Amino acid sequence: MHVHSKTPLQEFWLLLKKDKLAMFGLVILFLLLVAAIASKGLTEWMIVFDPATVRLLDKFLPPLSHASELLPAEDVPKFGIYLLGTDELGRDVFARMLQGSFVSLSIGFVAVGISTFIGILLGGLAGFYGNVRFGFISVDTLIMRFTDVMLCFPTFFLILTVVALLPPSIYNIMIIIGITSWMGTTRFVRAEFLALREQDFVVAAKAVGLPEWRIIFLHMVPNAIAPVLISAVIGVASAILTESALSFLGFGVQPPYATWGNILADGKNFIFDAPWLFFIPGFAILAIVLAFNLVGEGMREAMNPKLRRR
Repeated sequence: MHVHSKTPLQEFWLLLKKDKLAMFGLVILFLLLVAAIASKGLTEWMIVFDPATVRLLDKFLPPLSHASELLPAEDVPKFGIYLLGTDELGRDVFARMLQGSFVSLSIGFVAVGISTFIGILLGGLAGFYGNVRFGFISVDTLIMRFTDVMLCFPTFFLILTVVALLPPSIYNIMIIIGITSWMGTTRFVRAEFLALREQDFVVAAKAVGLPEWRIIFLHMVPNAIAPVLISAVIGVASAILTESALSFLGFGVQPPYATWGNILADGKNFIFDAPWLFFIPGFAILAIVLAFNLVGEGMREAMNPKLRRR
């Protein structure tokens, strides 16, 4: 009788499915990702929801309100109703939240992609070539002391300083968050490489004369990627929070683009007159950050047997 053994990926998925909180977070993330992808077409290509149209006749309408009959025909929303109400300029909050979901998630994923790439590169160099020396200092010491110096700076204030010196744009925000949040990944990768460097399969690969780049990218990186993936998942939540805070303070993505941070900033002045302007983006930020953290924690427990719940 032949017994089919499970692959590591199948075993990981089975363990993750048992974690109800992680699956709850995964469902929220799936819905938000679908909304973000759909928003690109709904707000820019098909113009079903227009986040930029100003309708002063319809300002401060609560959720599920109908559009004014006095509006010009070209300004009437597609379905004649505001699902999440309107803001101080009569703009459709639902349309702005849709656009904001795409912008915020894009910044989160791209920023984490940049930080992960830098972290893997520097951590891999420190772990694999750590004993190589340049004069009186080794590669490992040089990289890790630079990492320690970066960790000494308050990251958010460092980002604020750089943003203040550069013209505000989506791309600048992505790059700035990415190049100031790689330190944790670098430490993870370095620790994994130091452990893997002495493993039999790496020693054997060196013995048969495989190129170092092949050993690093085909043998060591795949075995060191698990903690990096967990760090990246949680890092997306952190990047979205950072972008939201920057936009809330006026240093982030500028109009006409809508992000959850600048929608929240616009709504703070009307928290008693139009509370939906404040609570809707606030709840969206809370939901996505919570979802990423739940999924990240579930992945961490699924990949580490010592942390699994009884």
